[in-house]
Amino acid sequence: MCREINMTTWSVRDRVLDFGERALIMGIVNVTPDSFSDGGRFSSPAAAIAHGLELVRQGADILDIGGESTRPGAESVSLDEERDRVLPVIEGLRQASDIVMSIDTSKAALADEALTAGANIVNDVTAGGDPEMAGIVARHRAGVVLMHMRGTPQTMQNDPRYGDAVGEINAFLRERMQAFVAAGVAAEQVAIDPGIGFGKTFEHNIEILVRLPELTVLGRPICLGVSRKGFIGQIIDRPRSERGFGSAAIAGYCLANGSAQIVRVHDVPEHRDVVRMMAALKRGSVAKDAPKP
Repeated sequence: MCREINMTTWSVRDRVLDFGERALIMGIVNVTPDSFSDGGRFSSPAAAIAHGLELVRQGADILDIGGESTRPGAESVSLDEERDRVLPVIEGLRQASDIVMSIDTSKAALADEALTAGANIVNDVTAGGDPEMAGIVARHRAGVVLMHMRGTPQTMQNDPRYGDAVGEINAFLRERMQAFVAAGVAAEQVAIDPGIGFGKTFEHNIEILVRLPELTVLGRPICLGVSRKGFIGQIIDRPRSERGFGSAAIAGYCLANGSAQIVRVHDVPEHRDVVRMMAALKRGSVAKDAPKP
């Protein structure tokens, strides 16, 4: 069934996102005090809204708004606290912009409220760990990103082991897709994420990226979330704030082999350039609207 679905489009409520020309950029808006890269910088609604609008100006196609850190060891927050962080941001952004928005949450009740407030997509790192999530996505006809994670943010880096990392991720995501479809979610509403850094070692992360084309057998767009992650710092010896080009290099690699349709990033300008250059090379010519030398 999955192989027959059009992998170049993604249905997200009243819109259809098209990857036929190029990959799409999902800009990260962390409304948290403790996210691993930019925690605290945009924790007020006003700062988060301004940051989101700046990311749109820089070229983001989607904004991913999150109110609970999922960094290794992060503590969970209550529904009320997460709601108070993100709903004013979603409402403010929706008043100011028509941008596609994603709510980064694993709580079905919050996903319901965020979608009602104007979000289009649920980005769920637990892939439906909350048993009500699939029904909420189905009722709103929302897009959903189903991600693979071994354990929880509190436990995921406690000696993660796999017999075949990519094979196990593939099987997990297939099962979660089937569960969402059984709950009334159309396959066209689903995107998948291998969960780089979520219950994976350095070696696992590299192996997954090299073998990422194997996940295209699931027939759905792949969301690549590697922005500024620790394994990049291990390779290029840069602090988190200086890993934008390392992240963009991975994006270019995955765009070249067709294994990423969405790139979730902190550094939009660098990734905008990579995405557009890769699209031009794929077409074999410069885009018609590009400035002439």
